[in-house]
Amino acid sequence: MIDFELTDEHHLLERTVREWGAREVAPRIQELDREHRFERAFLTQMAELGLLGISVPTEYGGAGMDYVSLGLASEELEYADTHLRVIMSVHVGLNGLTLLSWGTEDQKRRYLVPQSQGTKIATFGLTEPAAGSDVRGIQTVAVKKGDRYVLSGEKMWISLADVADHFLVIAWSDLEKKKKRDTSGLSAFIVERAFRGFSSGTMKHKWGILAGNTGFFKMDEVEVPQENLVGREGEGFKIAMFALDQGRFTVAAGATGLIRACRDASVKYALERKAFGVEIGQHQLVKEMIAQMESDYEAARLLWLRSGWLKNVGRRNTKESGLAKWFATVASERAAGDAVQIHGANGYSDEYPVGRFYRNCKGAVIYEGTREIHKLMQADYLLGYRVDRPTRCELPPHQKAATTR
Repeated sequence: MIDFELTDEHHLLERTVREWGAREVAPRIQELDREHRFERAFLTQMAELGLLGISVPTEYGGAGMDYVSLGLASEELEYADTHLRVIMSVHVGLNGLTLLSWGTEDQKRRYLVPQSQGTKIATFGLTEPAAGSDVRGIQTVAVKKGDRYVLSGEKMWISLADVADHFLVIAWSDLEKKKKRDTSGLSAFIVERAFRGFSSGTMKHKWGILAGNTGFFKMDEVEVPQENLVGREGEGFKIAMFALDQGRFTVAAGATGLIRACRDASVKYALERKAFGVEIGQHQLVKEMIAQMESDYEAARLLWLRSGWLKNVGRRNTKESGLAKWFATVASERAAGDAVQIHGANGYSDEYPVGRFYRNCKGAVIYEGTREIHKLMQADYLLGYRVDRPTRCELPPHQKAATTR
């Protein structure tokens, strides 16, 4: 039976992250956004709150909380600012939870533990200058030489590119299959910033998520030990798709938080601003936009909660997480546009937060599967062209106990 009732632990987490965002982030985010400046102190504080390993079992340095907790944290973080949720998506979702399910015990001890504790920061390397939605377009290669793989290539649009210590990288390990664009030739590797031949840079001309760090990294014959191969050779595509399931879940929950931020800002402004002798909240079309935000918020929240529930009970959730991501991100774009409209000329000024919401929302409609890709996926499920097969789904310890009783 599906149960969306939040526990006392959930409510405490939600309140804690919300209060932290209001206290530490809200007073500074306008300045950081204007200066395009990433604040590393937020990482330290998030680690202290247990957020950087929130759904990782305590035996691997995490908080051992469930996936609904990850969603709640993502929603509250994006309510404060999108770049904070991005940290959860790449560090926890795309990297940490993937290592939890696919990594060896040695890899979990060496990499997942310090990541969960926040002493090391991690990200994910899939996108390249010529490869986004088309994973087969990846050009990065990994050539086996003795007990090592030599990686060469460039990754683009990487969150935390100039901040992360560890990178989960997808590359071609079978060059013959690369020629045939056969994804069974892709493999996954853990690359450390300290490895010789690794370099990174920050992209300085993006127009959204300005307080976050986004960039690229290059690998010039980087030697990666064989023990840093994640899974087996040829499982890179499966691992990447598994990672995207986790990342899309956090994006969906985060976009839901952005809808709520747009709603709250719009309600506040509609009660303060007067036009034609009355508060603009009394005008029918303003009411319509605010009502749409509320409808979208409630629907988006239910969609990501369903995905979280499926994760908690160990069931495949690619379809559900994809639907939640698609709906929530498109709805957040609509909410942000309407929020700017409600604010009128003031919405065009960064003295008000809605302009930042509008700039930030667009990225999520593109990354981790564009809205067009997700439309195709959902149609393929209905038409029978796509059928998900069971895959690994690692549960938090207390959830394991609950499902095996």
